[in-house]
Amino acid sequence: MQRIYEPQDLLEGEMLLGMLASEGVDAHLAGRHLLGAIGELPALGLLGLLVEDQDAEHARRLIDAYNAAAPLPGEEPDASPGILLC
Repeated sequence: MQRIYEPQDLLEGEMLLGMLASEGVDAHLAGRHLLGAIGELPALGLLGLLVEDQDAEHARRLIDAYNAAAPLPGEEPDASPGILLC
């Protein structure tokens, strides 16, 4: 397995797991159970998306496309353009 991406947080990691699964890529989110120990561990580098070696390049391309995505025109909130409100 190869570590191909470090999500910013658990939410992004879980979302990327779902996106990769929908594209037929089996992935594992390493470090999710370490987040409760942030005071004891370094704050960065705990989370990592792992995929099988043969899926690594395809998964990287999918994640690059995710990172390059922009909101559709007209989908931005009027009060805060450029900020995604959930």
